Amino acid sequence: MTSVVRLADHRRKPPYLHFTRPELNRLLGLYAGRVARGEWRDYAINLGADAARFMVFRHAHENPLYVISKIPAPRGRSKSRGQYVVHDRQRKLVQCQTLADALAVFDRPVRLVSG
Repeated sequence: MTSVVRLADHRRKPPYLHFTRPELNRLLGLYAGRVARGEWRDYAINLGADAARFMVFRHAHENPLYVISKIPAPRGRSKSRGQYVVHDRQRKLVQCQTLADALAVFDRPVRLVSG
């Protein structure tokens, strides 16, 4: 007897994108400094085929204050490493080729804007 076999069921699933150990050390170092200042209180890590995300929360029951994402290199640029994107609640703050450049957005001093 013959049976129909779906190839999609037998193909390899794409691997999850992940943070390397040095990247995690850098992210957790930033997180620890902000926790010590009382600015951040919780974090979550989401790994998927489309992106790896490090989310920072003020309280565990809120939406994330910041999302630091590692996205894969565009197709056709296999030698190019992934990119890093930092979002706050509503907008993209920065998109860079290195994690250090992306995390530099947190080093900027806060300015008072009067209207």
